[in-house]
Amino acid sequence: MRRLKWPSRLPIDPYIVLLLGTVGLAALLPARGTAADVASGASTVAIALLFFLYGVRLSTREALDGLRHWRLHVTVLACTFVVFPALGLAARGLVPVLLTQPLYQGLLFLTLVPSTIQSSIAFTSIARGNVPAAICAGSFSSLVGIVITPLLAAALLGDDGGGFSADSLVEIVLQLLTPFLAGQVLRRWIGAYVARHRKVLGYVDRGSILLVVYTAFSEGMVKGIWHQVSPLRLGGLLVVEAVLLAVMLTLTWYGAKALRFDRQDRVTIQFAGSKKSLAAGLPMAGVLFGAQASLAVLPLMLFHQMQLMVCAVIAKRRSRDPLPGPEDRTGEAHAPGAARQDADDSARQAGSRTEAGGGATAETQSGTDTRAARSR
Repeated sequence: MRRLKWPSRLPIDPYIVLLLGTVGLAALLPARGTAADVASGASTVAIALLFFLYGVRLSTREALDGLRHWRLHVTVLACTFVVFPALGLAARGLVPVLLTQPLYQGLLFLTLVPSTIQSSIAFTSIARGNVPAAICAGSFSSLVGIVITPLLAAALLGDDGGGFSADSLVEIVLQLLTPFLAGQVLRRWIGAYVARHRKVLGYVDRGSILLVVYTAFSEGMVKGIWHQVSPLRLGGLLVVEAVLLAVMLTLTWYGAKALRFDRQDRVTIQFAGSKKSLAAGLPMAGVLFGAQASLAVLPLMLFHQMQLMVCAVIAKRRSRDPLPGPEDRTGEAHAPGAARQDADDSARQAGSRTEAGGGATAETQSGTDTRAARSR
């Protein structure tokens, strides 16, 4: 009888540990008075910096090349901004049985944020999917999300968003969209510099997000928001999110099959269409929800770690799937115009780099996954 072995290394994102540590620090030593004002101002600057750097990093050429594979990208966008929100709205029936109203608002917000970039690339590479398409799909989703996520939040959350109002749209333009566009404009001159110093700027990104999280959770502690959450409610939230992830993973895989996508494209659609970006969602929540941001981002933080762990297992299993022909093994037949060398470089780096889903780096992958991708 075969003995079951415990995995040598669980795919737990180290950055999640830092985020949880920041939450703990905010619970023990929340910023008050003048310190809170300073932290809030610094957080505003950090959010603008995140989206400026993302604008610099996003390759317009890759995005335009990806238009050739428009059916795949439309499918991913539909999963991200149509199917996900529809499931979020359906979850309203779980209030107040499993979820409180604030937790439901956070869950609904989770369904509105864009997809990931680097984790989608990493898992697609491990599963031998269409890596160039994953690069473009993640970029498209993040780009569209800067505009459509606030609009969807305005339509679906309205005044129940914990401080969300029409003025928040102005803040989105000033804090998110304007820095992003500035980064795109300046990419021609500083893009190479940012690329050369990616690792150092990655620490700046992650530190900025930690500051945003600390500010949001500190404000929540001072205002007593966390007294609204009980362990039983958190357990209910985890169950709901597990079901949500399972439904999306199933729909993206079998839905792509029904739409007659080949195996490589189905892998890309499953991983890009079933994920949500923590890096993009955290700054947006800070702008949209104000004092309620701490509860708004809790479902997203939990879902983020859950999706990494589950998708790591799925990607490893997909890597053992038989491929029908040499074209599928190389992936060149389905590349949407991106250079093959660029795709290979991105695939090799995806497991160790962190994701810039909203101009930030927040999604590191396990070394086990990276070694698995390289071994193939």
